[in-house]
Order: sequence, then structure tokens, then C-alpha cells
Amino acid sequence: MAITYLKSGKPEAERAQDDAKVRGIVEATLGDIEKRGDAAVRDLSEKFDKYSPPNFRLSPSEIEAAMSKVAPRDMEDIKFAQDQIRNFAQAQRASMTDIEVETMPGVILGHKNIPVQSVGCYVPGGKFPMVASAHMSVLTASVAKVPRIVASAPPQNGAPHPAIVAAMHMGGAHEIYVLGGMQAVGAMALGTQTVDPVHMIVGPGNAFVAEAKRQLFGRVGIDLFAGPTETMVIADNTVDAELCATDLLGQAEHGYNSPAVLLTNSEKLAKETLAEIDRILEILPTAETARTSWQDYGEVILCDTYDEMLAVADDIASEHVQVMTDRDDWFLENMTCYGALFLGPRTNVANGDKVIGTNHTLPTKKAGRYTGGLWVGKFLKTHSYQKILTNEAATLVGEYGSRLCMLEGFVGHAEQCNIRVRRYGGKNVGYGTAAE
Repeated sequence: MAITYLKSGKPEAERAQDDAKVRGIVEATLGDIEKRGDAAVRDLSEKFDKYSPPNFRLSPSEIEAAMSKVAPRDMEDIKFAQDQIRNFAQAQRASMTDIEVETMPGVILGHKNIPVQSVGCYVPGGKFPMVASAHMSVLTASVAKVPRIVASAPPQNGAPHPAIVAAMHMGGAHEIYVLGGMQAVGAMALGTQTVDPVHMIVGPGNAFVAEAKRQLFGRVGIDLFAGPTETMVIADNTVDAELCATDLLGQAEHGYNSPAVLLTNSEKLAKETLAEIDRILEILPTAETARTSWQDYGEVILCDTYDEMLAVADDIASEHVQVMTDRDDWFLENMTCYGALFLGPRTNVANGDKVIGTNHTLPTKKAGRYTGGLWVGKFLKTHSYQKILTNEAATLVGEYGSRLCMLEGFVGHAEQCNIRVRRYGGKNVGYGTAAE
């Protein structure tokens, strides 16, 4: 196997150091929010966002006032995007059915899909106001029929961002807060004097938001670890350097720590893409961020074969994977670890981010090895139930259950089965003996 790194990013040890710093800051901050509640949240909002309104929750009139500032064309675009996301989420929801089966005469087993009862949706808005994140979390939770949907996003220039508020409200949020970062996640998860805690936190964010969700997991549910954006372009000589460079830098502009990887079996394409990236960085308005991200986290990996490319791609398990090759469907069939695939040169990650209908909250930091992205099913809990309708079934299952409990030494468990065997089967079994 010949795999060559024409460009590498920061060493893993340095990345681990960065993660450790974030971990300590988040731990202290969440502890402060838990201890001081609203006062801690207000201090953080003043520190990071220079924002301290009488109430962080928007009233109906404040929501209306913010939405009135959204230009008609922008409102139409938001509606179009929400239609696409709603349509796909509804199709996904329809694929999840409650079941009830009679597994043997008189034994009924089933499951029900029950919505999580309260969800906190975080919408990032630090460097860029992520209007689309409101569709992805709030709207999808709404399709799942979550009864209480709380949404929060940071202020922009000292005020609620009109388009984000519109997207939250139109998506179905029941409560809208103007809070950013750790203070938003902490307030929604832990609760304060004025914010009732939720059962689950969802949504992407920066490294601090992702770490806050990690530390809160268990106390509340989370969708997944959705940290700084990652992108990978898998390409061969069927596409050109301009397309590859554009797709890499288009995601690198997200933040200073957004990994972007070109994986190719064409040395010519690899070298031309490196040159094209340098050219685009001279004219890209967001070049300051994209350049830092590319320098520290960008990689160009050259492989000999498609099988090698597949192996490297699955090992990296990138959040977004843009595939532009002569065998895109082969990658779709064989790739197992990723956030979402974008197949062929006609589509791109930005489509998924904003409008096409799939969800853009996706696993990062190799989490694609064990979870997919946010979708309507993440807001549903599949709960099983059982019932026995006949004396014969109660006796039969009870006899097996009794013996299996005694096999493990659980006498009390066995007696739960034995009492049914006695009552419904007329057989005399008791403590310390298994139903024969």
C-alpha cells in the first residue's frame, strides 16, 4: 500500500493539547452555571457577546419585530429550504413504524416510537449566523412532534439575528432565547431560575459547544458530537483542480480549526489543487479564516488505488465526504464511516448545509464510526412492551424463564416466573427450585 501525504496538518499531539484546554474551560463554566444559574449565564453573555437584555427569552412581539426585518426574498428562500428539509424528514418519519407481533400463541411483543419530551436546539452564530441550523434541529424536532422545543442562538451586533429568529419560529420553536455558546447549552441542559431544563441537547457548534455537550451527556441526551466542520474530497482525474479547491476551501472558511482533506489517486490533480488553493486564497473574502484552517488542518493524501482511497476515507471518517470519481456509486456501496456523502460533481456540501433537504448536523472527530447524523429518528425513543394473553403462554414462558434465572443464581427472579406457573399452570414450584 502506497499512501503519500503531500501536505499534512497539525500533529495529533498538538490537537490533543488544544482539546485538553477546551475541556478544562468547559468544565469550570458548566460548574459555574449549575451553581449560579441566571447570574452566571448573564456574566458569560456580557463577556462573550456584550449582550445583557432584561430577558434572554424573546416575547411574541419581539419575535414578530425581528421577523419583520427579514427581506421578502430571504423569507422566501428560508421557506423553500424548510420545505425541502420538512419533506425529507417526513419521509424518514414515515419509515419508522410502531410494531406489534404475536411471537408465539398468546405472547404479544411490540414497540412504540415516542418523541423526546423536551429538546434544546443550539444554533451557532459566532463567526457566521447559521440560519440553516435552525431548520435542521427545530424543524426536524417539530416533524417528530416533540412537545417542547427550545431554541437558542447568540446575538448579532447586540440584537437577535432576524433571519435566525424567523427560521426558529417558522420551524416550530416554542421558546426562543438569545444566548450563545456554552452559556446557551448549559442553561438549556442544566436549567436556571428562568430556563426549565430540557431532556436533550442538539445542534452543531464550535469546540466549546461540542465539549459542553460531551460533558453533559448522561445528564441529558445529545444528538452526537458535532464539532468544527470537517470535509473530505475524494477525487480522481475525472474532475479538475478548481472544483476540488473550491470544495475544500468552501468548508475551511467555517473556522480556524476545520479539517479539509483531498484524497486522490492522481498526483497531477493533487499538485494542481494545491496551486489552485493558493490562487483562491488570494481572492476569497473569507481567506483569513480559510487560510489558517488550511495551513493547520489541511491535508492532501495521494493513494495508488481506489481500494486504498476507500480504506483511508473510512479511517478518517470525515463529516462531509464529496466524491467525484468514475465510480461514485462504488464508494456509496462500500464506504462505512462518514457523516454524509455528496456524490458526483453536480452536488456539493453547501447544498446539504443549506437547502437540499438532508440534515447538516453530522458526526465529527471520527464519530461517524458509530453514529449517523441528526435526523427525525434522533428525536424519537423506541420503547418496547410485552403482554401475555393466555394461561398456556404464561406457563410455557414462565417455565423457561424460571430455569434460566436459576442458571444465573437469581432466585428472586425465578420466583417471579414461578408464581405465574403456579397461578396460571397449576404447577407447584417455589423458592429455590426451577419450574421443570
